[in-house]
Amino acid sequence: MTHDEDAPPPDGFTLAEGRGPFTTHNGPIYRRDGDDGWKRGFRVLKRHCNSFGLVHGGWYMAFADGLLAEAVFRASGAPMLTVRMTSDFLAAARIGDWVEGTARTTRVTRTMAFAEAEIRCGARLLFTASGVFKLMEGHAARARRRLSGQAPA
Repeated sequence: MTHDEDAPPPDGFTLAEGRGPFTTHNGPIYRRDGDDGWKRGFRVLKRHCNSFGLVHGGWYMAFADGLLAEAVFRASGAPMLTVRMTSDFLAAARIGDWVEGTARTTRVTRTMAFAEAEIRCGARLLFTASGVFKLMEGHAARARRRLSGQAPA
């Protein structure tokens, strides 16, 4: 495991663009999408760490929230808001470590969705989370109507 902040991401990972301003500011986040599923990752930088030189819990939580939301969007196609996220901090990563995660949706209803995420450094499980999301399909439908000219702006 490298401890070089400047090391490139592993093969197959590319910069994840189009993220929100919070994630863009705190990233960078990298993506890998393939036939075997999708993953997101980041190289641990000094700004991701607490005063002990370990990844800050808040950064794990922000990264996991993005993973969970992506799983929900992939399953529902709807924009969403996080209602609740439950987190378990299991191990630490340090500056230079490559950390990656993924998530899966466990249930989607008309108005709610549920998902689980895992974050790892190699084979070591660092963090798990589960989330509940409010689907905002009504907002998406109104936006689509506005864009198509079928409804007033």
